[in-house]
Amino acid sequence: MGKKDMNESDQLFERAKKVSPGGVHSPVRSFKGMDRAPVFFKSAEGCHLTSVENRRYVDFCMSFGPLILGHRDPEVEEAVREMIGTAWTFGACEPYSLELAEWLTAELPWVQKLRFVSSGTEAVMSALRVARAATGRKKILKFEGCYHGHVDSLLVKAGSGLAGASASSSAGVSEEAVHHTLVAALDDEEEVRRVFSEHGRDIAAVIIEPLPANFGLLPQRAEYLKFLRDICTQHGSLLIFDEVISGFRVALGGMAEVTGLRPDLVCYGKILGGGFPVGCYGGRADLMDQVAPLGPVYQAGTLSANPVGMRAGLVTLKKMKSRNLWSEINGRAGRFGADLKAGFAKHNLPFDVSVESSLFWIHGKQKEPIRRVDRLPADQSTGFKKLFLGCLDRGIYLAPNAYEVGFLSAAHGDEVLSQVAAQVIEVASELEKTTRG
Repeated sequence: MGKKDMNESDQLFERAKKVSPGGVHSPVRSFKGMDRAPVFFKSAEGCHLTSVENRRYVDFCMSFGPLILGHRDPEVEEAVREMIGTAWTFGACEPYSLELAEWLTAELPWVQKLRFVSSGTEAVMSALRVARAATGRKKILKFEGCYHGHVDSLLVKAGSGLAGASASSSAGVSEEAVHHTLVAALDDEEEVRRVFSEHGRDIAAVIIEPLPANFGLLPQRAEYLKFLRDICTQHGSLLIFDEVISGFRVALGGMAEVTGLRPDLVCYGKILGGGFPVGCYGGRADLMDQVAPLGPVYQAGTLSANPVGMRAGLVTLKKMKSRNLWSEINGRAGRFGADLKAGFAKHNLPFDVSVESSLFWIHGKQKEPIRRVDRLPADQSTGFKKLFLGCLDRGIYLAPNAYEVGFLSAAHGDEVLSQVAAQVIEVASELEKTTRG
């Protein structure tokens, strides 16, 4: 393709590849495997994105989850503009993070104290450090299919699911870095019992996404999550909920509220910043008191508790609570998912959709509920690629990866969702006709 045949997004991507790895600043943005350049966007409002070519798209990526009120919610924007006109960053004590911290600890009984950081990855890294310090143990148990940011020790795949079999999922992560990481399959109590029978005295913490949403949508049984809470208590290990995605999305209190379980430590991000970079880890006061300057666990950050994110986050959460928007958004997501499911079934299409609260995931048909990685559809990437490109042609922007979930916001009205559902079913029907033909 010559330069004269390229649209503006194509041209920008060619420039980007010369100055950034793969032309992007996070891998999933690259449209890898999609056989086309990514779309470059110049503006956003509500549930829509506008590309540099001035084409409008209905956005279901929503910056991968933070924008639960939609792009540039007017009330959040007003607070942000006011804050930017007051100060950008202090590097000193200020009242804005205090107000958000007080609000969170008042609303979330399992968060007695917290520390703001700048990303979910940083929150997880810090929580693990606290867990090891508090227990005097080294090993961490995680689960295949759960992503906890790009922390070296958690970038591992499952081998047999038992200790010593962990292999890094990234170049540059040494064997030593993952030496104390144990990996088990999700939704398997017996395997977790085996891990604890062999390593229970050395396990500082079990970390899990209580609603895994980084490798497809893999909702876990409430009984399984309770089992993890009980076995951690039995062995003196800490239970860490990674609620970077599910926190403030499935409900105000995330999955901890939905399940009624109390993690020892919890990690938040995304929605907490109202669209700005933020992370947070918190939990029991005796554990958080391990953190400097009060305790021996060192953690610091130049832009931690940035006042713009603190103001945006508090306005977002207060608005969500005052209008009970979780019920409204989750209801819309349920109807959207039901429309898709009915359409797929009516036309006998090889697609299905899973919906949890305001998250959805379009995937290939499976007979059993998909709760773990080894039950994922075998042809997920191939089928999704065609669906994604067909939807993109119709102005529907899904996350450009077969295993990323979609997000709804308060800005996605029923009319828009009904139209999109019809278009998605139309795309899927056309693909199936082509395959059969």
